[in-house]
Amino acid sequence: MAQINTCVGDIRGNAARIRDYASRAARVGADMVVFPELAVTGYPPEDLLLKPKFISDNIEAVFTLACQIEAVTAVIGFVDRRDYIYNAAAVVQGGRVAGIYRKMFLPNYGVFDEERYFQRGAAALNVVVGDTTVGVSICEDIWYPEGPAAVQALGGAEVIVNINASPYHMGKLATREEMLATRAMDYEAVVVYCNLVGGQDELVFDGRSMILDEEGRLLARGAAFEEDLVIADLDIEAVARKRLRDTRRRSKVSGLVRDGGLEVVDLHGAVREERKRRQAPVIAPALGRLEEVAGALELGTRDYVEKNGFGRVLVGLSGGVDSALVAVVASAALGAGRVSTVYMPSRYSSPRSGELASVLAANLGTSHRTVAVDDIFDAYLKTLAPVFEDRPPDVTEENIQARIRGNILMALSNKFGWLVLTTGNKSEMSVGYATLYGDMAGGFAVIKDVPKRLVYELARFYNERAGRELIPEEILTRAPSAELRPGQTDQDTLPPYDVLDDLLRHYVEEDRSLDELLALGFDREVASAVVRMVDRSEYKRRQAPPGIKITPKAFGKDRRMPITNGYGG
Repeated sequence: MAQINTCVGDIRGNAARIRDYASRAARVGADMVVFPELAVTGYPPEDLLLKPKFISDNIEAVFTLACQIEAVTAVIGFVDRRDYIYNAAAVVQGGRVAGIYRKMFLPNYGVFDEERYFQRGAAALNVVVGDTTVGVSICEDIWYPEGPAAVQALGGAEVIVNINASPYHMGKLATREEMLATRAMDYEAVVVYCNLVGGQDELVFDGRSMILDEEGRLLARGAAFEEDLVIADLDIEAVARKRLRDTRRRSKVSGLVRDGGLEVVDLHGAVREERKRRQAPVIAPALGRLEEVAGALELGTRDYVEKNGFGRVLVGLSGGVDSALVAVVASAALGAGRVSTVYMPSRYSSPRSGELASVLAANLGTSHRTVAVDDIFDAYLKTLAPVFEDRPPDVTEENIQARIRGNILMALSNKFGWLVLTTGNKSEMSVGYATLYGDMAGGFAVIKDVPKRLVYELARFYNERAGRELIPEEILTRAPSAELRPGQTDQDTLPPYDVLDDLLRHYVEEDRSLDELLALGFDREVASAVVRMVDRSEYKRRQAPPGIKITPKAFGKDRRMPITNGYGG
């Protein structure tokens, strides 16, 4: 399994990567190498699929690869075109495209929009490699017990190859592994699950490709959040022995109607005679919850920065935990030498906030500077005084300070070509506790999908991993504050984060109603206020930069609420 990191739209670069990994597989004596879903185009290509030349270029790349990959049979994800376009897998062998499978189950939920672009395939595909029959399927196909893999197994496939672009969220590995083990046992076949790795806009693909035997036992697993070539020798005889003992399977096979629903391609003995020393398959270790979230944030940040051509990033430090975590993630992802930090105090900033920001920058080794905002703030107040007509200060003046900081960050970005990383977390974005064109100004929102409680957990995780206080302990224990007015804390406006995060999980991620929240025991006044804040902040979230998905339901493609919304339940 070639678990590779592709770039959407970079057909030439993706093809070169496929060619390289096919050569590596051939050098270790593999009979077959498997690549992820839509490996040629990158995933998801979205409306690039509406460009006819893009489709043609990707098809041309597949046929060029077929001429270049001769020493090993390869399964390569690409976009096929007939009367419609298809999410497809090409089976390449002996200098030719020997067979094509077209995905039959198209996901159209959450972050997936495949019904928008693709036609469903009509037939399952088995290919015969030497004495072994291999069924080829794509991602969603295997989540259905009676999907094409069931037909392939009954049609003789001892190995089910499933190529994937399955995005990460917390806890997903266990769900995948449980499902695949069930399919392997049900089909009495080896299941080969090859997943994409890398960041693409808001999505992170975690790799962790897997091979499970006919008993549902894990034989091999690829690395998390990095490219990997996963090598395993499969015991096909074990599959045959198991099937000989299963009388239920014989009755199912005898009832299988071959009505065009299964295509079989014989590759005429395409098995390598020469073999190098066998390698024991490797099971990459499972990661702890915080370790895998950190891995997703780092990979998503690194790929967004590098695939979009930025050399350096900029983080505005406040002396608080959110900006500290973003700076730490950026430094881990890119190296501190590619991270600049800036502290922008106003008259309401405590001296200690600046000191803590400086300590953090020194701990990380970032290039750090201070740019005060008070002179600019005074100019705003003087300019607006005649218009405001002596009205008392309120949130307007608070937001002016945040917007001045946003302007400074974007000025530095324009002048030096740095990408600004915003620092808002999911709890704040949910209820609109952020200033449009202020602290929301920037190019990429690293912790946009990280709830506040998880922010603190990750901060402590990074300190533990480093074996020292990267983030000063005082940052983790002081009361969160925007410092936009005297004595301000977050809890002046918001309920305690323990309460808020629980409310948001039920309302945002589980779609519970206000009545259901009250039935769960939440205070009516608090729950009603949070629901109102979430609903009326949709217009802000639509204007926020993209950020990394790490929960099962992130804002954006996962949750698509109307801005103009008269429903109050």
